[in-house]
Amino acid sequence: MHRSAIPGAVRDLLAGGTVIPAHPLALDTNRRFDRRRQRALTRYYIDAGSGGLAVGVHTTQFEIRDVGLYEPVLTAAMEDARGWTDRPLVMIAGLCGGTEQAVREARLAVSLGYHAGLLSLAALRGATPEAVLAHCRRVAEEIPLVGFYLQPAVGGLPLDAEFWAGFCGIDNVVAIKAAPFNRYRTLDVVRGLVAAGAEDRITLYTGNDDHIVLDLLTPFVAMRDGQPVTVRFRGGLLGHWSVWTQKAVELLARLQAAAGGAAVPAELLALDARVTDCNAAFFDVAHDFHGCIAGCHEVLRRQGLLEGIWCLNPQEGLSPGQAALIDRVCREHADLADDTFVAANRERWLS
Repeated sequence: MHRSAIPGAVRDLLAGGTVIPAHPLALDTNRRFDRRRQRALTRYYIDAGSGGLAVGVHTTQFEIRDVGLYEPVLTAAMEDARGWTDRPLVMIAGLCGGTEQAVREARLAVSLGYHAGLLSLAALRGATPEAVLAHCRRVAEEIPLVGFYLQPAVGGLPLDAEFWAGFCGIDNVVAIKAAPFNRYRTLDVVRGLVAAGAEDRITLYTGNDDHIVLDLLTPFVAMRDGQPVTVRFRGGLLGHWSVWTQKAVELLARLQAAAGGAAVPAELLALDARVTDCNAAFFDVAHDFHGCIAGCHEVLRRQGLLEGIWCLNPQEGLSPGQAALIDRVCREHADLADDTFVAANRERWLS
């Protein structure tokens, strides 16, 4: 599937920038797939105003592949999205593993109607940059790609500007999720994009949970042929936006409006630290992100969307003190939460 086959309304939505939550996995007390609550989450994200969904990604738990849930989970999200709304949605499938596995997953995603694949490169640790690029080119023959700079703390590879220039030179790349949680490495993505002259084809999405607001407000400048080129992050593809999603949609609209103006209000700049403070609790920064998935689950559990915080890996859960940190940010940043919205619609989504 070539990017030209993506429906025009979806292509415009992706290029303009939108909220794309990384879809969690709903499990029951026996750690089995909870189809009803999975459907409720999809409905929640759609009604909250999300412009798309990313499914089978890190937040969905990579272990779904080990227990035969990759295809059922991708199928469920597509069926539930189509059954709940007819508005355009950018549907992105997570792809991982070696080349053979990633190609197989890409073909499945295309067959289910997904528009692009978010390509994790964690399985290629130790490979040369040339080998990694060859892998990307092969997968791009199957599906439009969203590049993924995953932070090394959870398995990502260090990738320099030269790599990103090569990656952006692949014709079937439509976006990049920059999530190295590192300003220097984020600039490498920008420099590579500009060096490839691909800024009009490839849209930048933030995955930097420690700088969500500033990524979306900052004009990034890189030099090409002696001239400055300015690019911007247009939207977010985030595990963080799998919670409090309605407020994330409102926030992105405010940030996009401000980024187009002559000056950025100080209160928006101040939001960066507040959102990052919430993320520190949700993503368990104090314990090197060990409880990042369980932390998002906990917020959804408190809202009644999930029954519990269970993960496929029994070793994954909240870290010591993480629940107390979530208590604090929920109390101190209550205006960033969408509890009222969820409470008013929860039973309808669960029906």
